[in-house]
Amino acid sequence: MSTTTEPLRIGLVSLHTSPGDEPGSGEVGGMNVVVRHQAEALADRGHQVDIITRRSSPTQPDSVALVPGVCLRFLSAGPAQPVPKGEHDAFIEPFRHGLAALGPFDVLHSHHWFSGAAALPVARDRGVPHVQSFHSIAADAETPLSEGERPESAGRMAGEQRLARESDAVVVVSEAEAETVRTRLGGDASRVWIVPPGVDGSVFRPAGVGARRATAPYVVAAARVQPLKGLDLAIEAIAGIDREARPTLVIAGDASSEAGDHVAELRRLAESRGIADRVTFIGPQSRADLAFLFRGAAAVLVPSHSETYGLVALEGSASGVPVVAAAAGGLREAVLDGETGVVLESRDPAVWAAEIQRVLTEPEYAAALSSAGREHAERLSWDRSAVGLERVYLRVLGR
Repeated sequence: MSTTTEPLRIGLVSLHTSPGDEPGSGEVGGMNVVVRHQAEALADRGHQVDIITRRSSPTQPDSVALVPGVCLRFLSAGPAQPVPKGEHDAFIEPFRHGLAALGPFDVLHSHHWFSGAAALPVARDRGVPHVQSFHSIAADAETPLSEGERPESAGRMAGEQRLARESDAVVVVSEAEAETVRTRLGGDASRVWIVPPGVDGSVFRPAGVGARRATAPYVVAAARVQPLKGLDLAIEAIAGIDREARPTLVIAGDASSEAGDHVAELRRLAESRGIADRVTFIGPQSRADLAFLFRGAAAVLVPSHSETYGLVALEGSASGVPVVAAAAGGLREAVLDGETGVVLESRDPAVWAAEIQRVLTEPEYAAALSSAGREHAERLSWDRSAVGLERVYLRVLGR
């Protein structure tokens, strides 16, 4: 699908993690999915897109074509090996120097504050607009933290405030994130744009009519394994479901580099609740494998303490599966409570157990959530997301 506007040369900056990597492993999560799919959708609309990231392996080339119109570029900044996310502020300066040698670009769009700290000065030197997306935002000492959310260094907070106030536009994925940018970072509301992510409905799709589900029901929680994702609540909830109705909990995702021995902690929790045989860790999954897993599930669980949007919830809905989610951040917008799924204000495992059990034992209720969820997801394509970005870019370019 081509655009009616003049093609743009767009630089999407993702310093600490490569959108070319498989989601679910290490620090590769929803941000990577969003950047990759938005880049491809922008290219489908006729734009030329470079995704620029840090070289994390000596075998990575300078560049590789992902699809026509999208080039993934690797810059040398720090060691050519994986590095914990929290250490990437040391690579901002060398990454900036590498970025300054690329282009030309009509607009630079940074993802996460590391990227913005490197790209904003480059954009200013070149006289081109800078657009910022945060995906996660630091909390200072005065801000109440959700459980599992940890305060960041003063450097990050100051950096994010500068980016929110000095960038030509800030793109967020939900009204919840927009509110955080306005109140926590002091961003000007007139420069904050909401562009929801999309979902590929041809990959994440319902099981066909008459398709057989697994003999033993299971529910899925797909996330990086770290405290912020609230997977302990999912385990506690499964333990609280009546034995005859209790499903298997399948946890799909890799341990975050900063999660320590959280996987072992979760295994011990399951064992202490007597459900070690009902909790399975399957590690990171490809997009196709995750979609297949969702299609056969009885429900998708998203018990996160904090989410800017909750892309997994939308992917679950696209798969025709009821979603049970925490009332955290953008999840209130990704899941339409009582229509496409259930959004729970409570983190009481008994409340979660009751809602999951209802989905498992009331087929008509589950079918209604599934049908509405698919309809909701079909309205949120990646092309629609790209159109939103295109409008932002044209606005900051004064076109």
